[in-house]
Amino acid sequence: MPHSIQQEPALQPLDEYNQSLMSHVHPPDWVNPQPADGYDLVVIGAGTAGLVVAAGAAGLGLGLKIALIERSLMGGDCLNVGCVPSKCVIRSSRVVADMQAAMPFGIQPPDKIEVDFAAVMQRMRRIRASISHHDSAERFRQLGIDVFLGDAQFVSEAAIAVNDCHLRFKKAVIATGARATRPRVPGLAEAGYLTNETVFSLTECPRRLAVIGGGPIGCELAQAFHRLGSEVTLLHKHEHLLDREDADAAEIIQQQFVNENLHLILDCALETVEKNDVGKVIHYRQNGAVKSVIVDEILVGAGRTPNVDGLNLEAAGVEYDAHQGVVVNDYLQTTNSRIYAAGDICMNWKFTHAADAAARIVIKNTLFSPFGLGRSKLSSLVMPWVTYTDPEIAHVGLYEQEAQAKGLESNTIKIPFSSIDRALADGEPDGFVKILHKRGSDQILGATIVARHAGEMISEITLAIATKQGLSALSGVIHPYPTQSEAIKKAADAYRRTLLTSRTQKLLKLLTKFS
Repeated sequence: MPHSIQQEPALQPLDEYNQSLMSHVHPPDWVNPQPADGYDLVVIGAGTAGLVVAAGAAGLGLGLKIALIERSLMGGDCLNVGCVPSKCVIRSSRVVADMQAAMPFGIQPPDKIEVDFAAVMQRMRRIRASISHHDSAERFRQLGIDVFLGDAQFVSEAAIAVNDCHLRFKKAVIATGARATRPRVPGLAEAGYLTNETVFSLTECPRRLAVIGGGPIGCELAQAFHRLGSEVTLLHKHEHLLDREDADAAEIIQQQFVNENLHLILDCALETVEKNDVGKVIHYRQNGAVKSVIVDEILVGAGRTPNVDGLNLEAAGVEYDAHQGVVVNDYLQTTNSRIYAAGDICMNWKFTHAADAAARIVIKNTLFSPFGLGRSKLSSLVMPWVTYTDPEIAHVGLYEQEAQAKGLESNTIKIPFSSIDRALADGEPDGFVKILHKRGSDQILGATIVARHAGEMISEITLAIATKQGLSALSGVIHPYPTQSEAIKKAADAYRRTLLTSRTQKLLKLLTKFS
């Protein structure tokens, strides 16, 4: 007999858009199918990695028997509480920033910019719901996949239980993702706090908001909420925001935050949190003294914790770490040779596009690499990423210190946007393109771009690295004028000019005599 499932608590508020979303990603009337006698592939987790593995394998038309298990919302963090909602909110916040900065462009801004925060969040919910059908349970059922909604648990090295069903498999993939890390700060849980999993349910803008964590998530949301009307205080344990990024890039973002009057508390350690009549009081230590700040809401954006709890990985012989996640080799294979993993559950790259790329590796290695022949490696990927502050930071490849650690001698070419005509016309002169190349060669080792749309620009350099095209090739590519991407060509041209030595000049002069 088919098995019904219990409805997952709905996202808030339960308006028409969230009801539409829930009807796709966790239908209240969903009935799990009768399990097959055995599956070629069982995937646990219907976030990006799990969806790509399941749909990719099913889409080959080979008649494979595939099961997909999700305990919460299909689409995972990216659709529901990550990429999609955050970028919608960030886009609205950029409109506010553009209005505030209109005067230098000859436009008189209004005396007071009215932000309808409820409308901002409603727009986000509408857009999220409108694209949710791509990740819906019904769509994947139509692909021929058995979709099970419920908790998955390994019961042996070759079987998984979901609710009261047992699914036997030839191969399995763990793609259960990660969640926001809960800081162990006395009083924080009692006072109450937000994470990326709950902040997008807000319908009123917090008057005073503390953001804990100066990494990508913390910085993106701190700037967005500040622009939308919150008095934001950003607390970070290190001396500088985005301390894992290129220092020059992070400095631009930090200065931008200062210019926007976003309150920064750096190099601090949280002591305790308490809630009283005036708000939530965060006590922190800085420069040896204990200080405090009072806010209405606290948003935690300080890291990710892998979702390994409840999977009973011991029964499957899968090694894991509560902080690092499932242990995999370079082929994304776990300590059980028939079980693989992909995405945030096992990778340092916690990005949607990284999960997508890893899922494609898993499809090949689980289904099309007999006896281990022709397997793909995670380490072969050229992985870009973007921090969606304003301006954005985009990076691919190695940083200078990483190149040094690998014993690679390198040179850096940096083109400031203050030298790019389009950036000046756009009023965006503060960014740059920085390219790291192997000394004595045009081989690109890495690159960082700081620009309002840096994420749209980094793919050209990613392609060059992935296809082993050097700076000389980029120099030969015609870039439309005027565009900010012209900075990439200028960097490549700067490398070419280093080849113009006295010896090559003599050769060129000789050639002119015979031309």
